[in-house]
Amino acid sequence: MTGGPRPLSASPSALVDAHDVALMDLDGVVYRGSQAVPHAAVTIAAARDRGMRVVYVTNNALRPPAEVVRRLASVGVSAAVPDVVTSAQAAARVLAQRLPAGAAVLVAGGEGLREAVTAEGLRPVTTAGEQPVAVVQGFDPDLDYARLAEAALAIRAGAFWVASNVDATVPTERGLMPGNGSLVAMLRTATGCDPMVTGKPERAMHEESVRRSGARFPLIVGDRLDTDIESAVRSGTPSLLVLTGVAAPAELLRAQARHRPTYLAADLRGLLACHPGVVVTVGRAQVDGVPQGADVDGNPHCDDVVAVCGGWVAQVRDSTLTWR
Repeated sequence: MTGGPRPLSASPSALVDAHDVALMDLDGVVYRGSQAVPHAAVTIAAARDRGMRVVYVTNNALRPPAEVVRRLASVGVSAAVPDVVTSAQAAARVLAQRLPAGAAVLVAGGEGLREAVTAEGLRPVTTAGEQPVAVVQGFDPDLDYARLAEAALAIRAGAFWVASNVDATVPTERGLMPGNGSLVAMLRTATGCDPMVTGKPERAMHEESVRRSGARFPLIVGDRLDTDIESAVRSGTPSLLVLTGVAAPAELLRAQARHRPTYLAADLRGLLACHPGVVVTVGRAQVDGVPQGADVDGNPHCDDVVAVCGGWVAQVRDSTLTWR
């Protein structure tokens, strides 16, 4: 199996006891649109009672941290402003490291992005005529053609372009809606330029999250393979994928190595549970005392693979996957 898919990892103790901080995504993990994700609030409260700090790490640059705190309260989750890390903050920090204090930055995004830029000592502007030295773009459902056109003009004039994230979609109670990545693609087409991206899965976001949380043994918790889980793989951080948002089981089965989580759970209750190891057998094996991976004469099939994890059994036989 060298070079093949890695099985999920085992944790003999509950994840809440093995990690000091959960770097937790919001959309699709704690809430979907205005609706709470089932079991999220109760599980988060239980994790905090057992000593785990929960820090909410979101690629959504629209809302300032204080508004995120209020939104969490509306779905029954208690949090404080320092518990929230946004892609807007990561983008603004990158800009502040590259630009002089007071530099003009065209903000193609919402209040969360404007607030983060201001907090870093930079000056938000809205038009290319104000000669911004940089453009920062983040999710905003009210971002219209006129504002995108101003951003395109500034980028074409040489402004440094930063995108808070490139999530193609954002989960809502109605389903998946276009995300910031869809609008970034529009500006790419219009300008022929590529932005510097700071949100998940980029290292800038992870470093900002660890810096603000003080985590020593963090666990990344999320619902997206291409942001949350890839961020974990890139940074060498253990991860828990929950199936309450974007990622679906079929997508996970096809995932490349950079999108494979350390642990898997149906929802956030996986934080409070131990995670059994995966036993993989190639060729003839037995599951519940029944021979597996053999033809009618008892000869093993060369492509038969049986994987057992807790009460789940997955088998590839004659290139067909089945599970129970």
